[in-house]
Amino acid sequence: MPPWNERYTVKITGGKERGRKIPVKTASARAPLRPTSAKVKEALFNILGQALKGSRFLDLYAGTGAVGMEALSRGAREAVFVEINKDRCRLIKEISERLGYEGRIRVHRMDARRYLERARQRGETFDQIFIDPPYQSGEIKRILPLISDGLILSEDGIIIIEHSSKITLPEESGNLRKGKTYRYGDTSLTIYRLYQQGGKIK
Repeated sequence: MPPWNERYTVKITGGKERGRKIPVKTASARAPLRPTSAKVKEALFNILGQALKGSRFLDLYAGTGAVGMEALSRGAREAVFVEINKDRCRLIKEISERLGYEGRIRVHRMDARRYLERARQRGETFDQIFIDPPYQSGEIKRILPLISDGLILSEDGIIIIEHSSKITLPEESGNLRKGKTYRYGDTSLTIYRLYQQGGKIK
């Protein structure tokens, strides 16, 4: 985690804006940041690959929005950021403007569960959902049931959860089935897909 009073740099590692670096003063977020590491972020986008092209990407517990910005650089059509901290929401908007993405984003300052309930009511769907709550929060077990009926995940969509490697996630939740878990030291990425897709879950 970056020191409270130092700068953290949002780095775009692939796609159209590859190589861009946006410095962010961590104190301006008004709360400690635990950014996704470069290694884990690269692994995440290697998993998603070409599926990002023209997709809708949902970044829950968005922090500075670095993951969603990377998705846009790599071809996502739109990214939706959900973050409860108002100062982080402001940072996301500022970073998107510096990257020229302000017309391709939506930022919602609210609890992730509340957002998912509203998205279900509005009939919104996403092709990729990235979930990265605070590791010790217990949020994952509360979030999965809100996605497990498949109402907000596209038929071929994918959910990727970043979590502590000390935690083993459930094999299934409603219509979701767990795929592979990728471990990177203390951090792991676990895949979920809709069961009714058929075939092997990767």
